Amino acid sequence: MRARFVMGEVKIGLRRNMTMTFAVLITVAISLTVLGIGLLANSQVRVMKDYWYDKIQVSVFLCDSLSESPSCAAGPVTPAQIASIQSDIQALPVVDKVYFESQAMAYTHFQQQFKGSAIAQNVTQDQLPQSFRIKLKDPTKFPVIQSAFSGRPGVDSVQDQHAILDKFFKLLGVLRDGALLIGIASVLTAALLISNTLRVAAFNRRRETGVMKLVGASSFSIQLPFLLEGIVSTIIGWGVSVGLLAGFKALIDAKVAPLLSFTRFFTWTDVWTSSAYLLLTGFVVSSIASVFTLRRHLDV
Repeated sequence: MRARFVMGEVKIGLRRNMTMTFAVLITVAISLTVLGIGLLANSQVRVMKDYWYDKIQVSVFLCDSLSESPSCAAGPVTPAQIASIQSDIQALPVVDKVYFESQAMAYTHFQQQFKGSAIAQNVTQDQLPQSFRIKLKDPTKFPVIQSAFSGRPGVDSVQDQHAILDKFFKLLGVLRDGALLIGIASVLTAALLISNTLRVAAFNRRRETGVMKLVGASSFSIQLPFLLEGIVSTIIGWGVSVGLLAGFKALIDAKVAPLLSFTRFFTWTDVWTSSAYLLLTGFVVSSIASVFTLRRHLDV
């Protein structure tokens, strides 16, 4: 009977403040969705780092007829120099695998990478240098390769993909942090709206509250319906936000992933994990906003 009475009071409160309740639902849904996008952006950065850092290679480009580096003053790299460089690379403990790429192989890869573009038609095989593609056991050990082979006779340059990716991931990190900050600000806005809605509800039902106090109802019994109103509104708003995030993931899988097949995207597990964090955040924020509001504006 008591549970039915409390739920009845919750329904009455939601109906009485239908406009404010709807505003709370929309605000909570949008706030949690924005925060969820920030969490998914964090997952996306993590997934892309795991995917790309595992594929990072160091490229040791060898001298050819077009090289202008001081180390190439003697002309194109000789077969003896190639063998010596390869042997020294393989002897380094930080090296996992070494691949030699001839001019013919480099030209084939170049044509595959830029197939159909104008640049592919204007590049000839002799314009592409020979190189060693090195996969490191630890991608952060690039300085070992750089110090060992930069400026060595026969070596034109040493390039690290890690440096390029770091700039890219720093940009993604800024976007991710921005989304998280906007999401947090939105959640705080939702908390203020929940607080304001409960304050209005407490004012409108002050007579019922006074009667309950006269008959000896406890503070918890009086505050519970108001508290549940905020929680119910949060749960419904959370459900809407989960639907939006699921739709966002489905859109990426259907439209974006096929176009960007060279990378990986966050998984459905990331969506459900983020949704769980959003539910917890909604509960905590709603409960704190409700408790503080009721203590201040509900004199029991």
